Amino acid sequence: MDGPGAKPPFFDIRDEKEGALQRLKDAADTRREERIKRVMAQEGEALLITVGRVLYLSSCILFDGLILVEIPVRMGRTLSAWLLYFALLSVVIGIQRHIYSLWFEVDISQIDFDRPQ
Repeated sequence: MDGPGAKPPFFDIRDEKEGALQRLKDAADTRREERIKRVMAQEGEALLITVGRVLYLSSCILFDGLILVEIPVRMGRTLSAWLLYFALLSVVIGIQRHIYSLWFEVDISQIDFDRPQ
């Protein structure tokens, strides 16, 4: 098969590895750029918004971890109690995320900087 008339392989392993590595690097660069833009956008924020964000997230964690856990504890730690807890927890987290996006979402659309090529 490796003679002079043999066809080259359909996939070149080296090219595939380099292409995959480049795609991973590009994805990581994009995520890093998003994080940097979010930090830069928060620099001009009022202190009240920053403190409000911390207080909101802290209260959500306390509510989810202390208040909602009372459901399975008071219901006798049965399987149905834990299923109810996780169902309510998923709904509550969805509501909390929606409220967070309404009140504290950072607008990064105006921030732009050149990426090195």
